[in-house]
Amino acid sequence: MSFDIGMAAFAIVLLMLMSAFFSAAETGMTATSRARLTELERRGNWRSSLVLKLTKTRERLIGALLLGNNVANITASAIATAALIKVFGDSGAVIASVVMTVLVLIFCEVMPKTYAIAYPDRVALAVAPLVRVLVAVFGPIIIAVEYIVRNVLRAFGVNVSANNDVLSAHDELRGTIDMHHKEGSFVTNDRNMLGGILDLQDLEIVDAMIHRTKMVSIDGADDPEKIVRQVLKSGHTRIPVWKDKPDNIIGILHAKDLFSALQENGGDSTKVRIDEVMNPAWFVPDTRPLADQLKAFLRRKTHFAIVVDEYGEVQGLITLEDIIEEIIGDIKDEHDIATAGIRQLPDGSYNIDGSVPLRDLNRAFNWELPDEEATTLAGLVIHDARMIPEVSQVFNFHGFRFEIMKKRKHQVTSIKVTPENQG
Repeated sequence: MSFDIGMAAFAIVLLMLMSAFFSAAETGMTATSRARLTELERRGNWRSSLVLKLTKTRERLIGALLLGNNVANITASAIATAALIKVFGDSGAVIASVVMTVLVLIFCEVMPKTYAIAYPDRVALAVAPLVRVLVAVFGPIIIAVEYIVRNVLRAFGVNVSANNDVLSAHDELRGTIDMHHKEGSFVTNDRNMLGGILDLQDLEIVDAMIHRTKMVSIDGADDPEKIVRQVLKSGHTRIPVWKDKPDNIIGILHAKDLFSALQENGGDSTKVRIDEVMNPAWFVPDTRPLADQLKAFLRRKTHFAIVVDEYGEVQGLITLEDIIEEIIGDIKDEHDIATAGIRQLPDGSYNIDGSVPLRDLNRAFNWELPDEEATTLAGLVIHDARMIPEVSQVFNFHGFRFEIMKKRKHQVTSIKVTPENQG
């Protein structure tokens, strides 16, 4: 009897080890990061290639591991029951159920799965060669099980063959970035930069352009001496040139070309012909996605374009720097005028120019003001209020209190913004 009990104990331990292997393999294979495995594959790690191939047929992989796990657990329980019945009689079945439940739960489920969750990549790479063999061996059985499962689910109106992802790849990446930011793996600036790259797919030129009311432009009919003074005063490298009226853009004047022409004429600005110095203007639609415009800038090897609407009317201008700022935030150089348009008040509220972009506010203060229907703070207030507000009017929405401070004709120029938790 002692020999039989000893053999039974050895078999139970062996089967429990197998069960722990299957549990760890299942968790490791499902929890591992395909992005990290793809990078390891690029570096020549053959095990990562094997894991990626196995996880492509996830249903078959999990089926094989669950089959092995159940066979090991059931067999171990059956042996334990038979052995304990020999020792304790009929009560041995109850004892075996209690003992095996505790042992399987701790050593075959919780412990291996906890380790696999902590080190999913390590576990997945370690077990991949053996799992590949198991999937091949159990393949015919798993195919039959899959057939039965699919048809039973189809009878209840569930079509598991429809492999439609709820989230796009961009949404999954954005969710991963936000998750790591909340966990402290990403600092806010890194989160904003990575999120800015993903947001280019959803933004149009109109969301990042410099509006025509803020454009610095030059009348091509002015004296060359006056134009030189305007270019120097503007601090810009490229300036639109118009004729007859500001909306009639006829070209783009590059400061370098202007000063080269000035040097060629011995510094005599009266000899400089602006129409010969300026370059043709490039017009782009305001509805073009920023990602497409970025590619167009790189393809044309230029940094500047005039934005027009569907009627051909000038709406503003867009530069390569404007698009880059959507990714990395505001860029200031030694010639920029540092007017952020945001001033914090002693009571914790903010006096903000109506023209400040909502994306800049969300980045600066980690707010969540919606920017789908409006680009600027004033645009948001007008859109949600559904009216052009008057000075001193107050609105409450999106968790903030908005008080209109200043107007210029029909334009809201200054707004006092107070988060409700500070109001």
